[in-house]
Amino acid sequence: MTITAALVLFAVIWFMTFLIVLPIRIKTQGDLGEIVPGTHAGAPEEHHLKKKAWITTLIAVILWMIIAGIIISGLITVRDFDWMNRLGPRD
Repeated sequence: MTITAALVLFAVIWFMTFLIVLPIRIKTQGDLGEIVPGTHAGAPEEHHLKKKAWITTLIAVILWMIIAGIIISGLITVRDFDWMNRLGPRD
């Protein structure tokens, strides 16, 4: 795995994890009953974005280490996903 591939893999894992972590424990204006005029009731009142970014980074690093280890070890390769045999015979 090249350095670029490792960085792209980490970025994809980070953003996917961030989109999962983002709505957890969010308090909306509608939940608190204090809706600011001109805003949606689902607008966040407290989002804790910095804390969620750190949690996302920790989870992403752990997942990246596992996935990168599997890729580098050769346990799973691209040929494992070649169900139509388009890559040709193995060497």
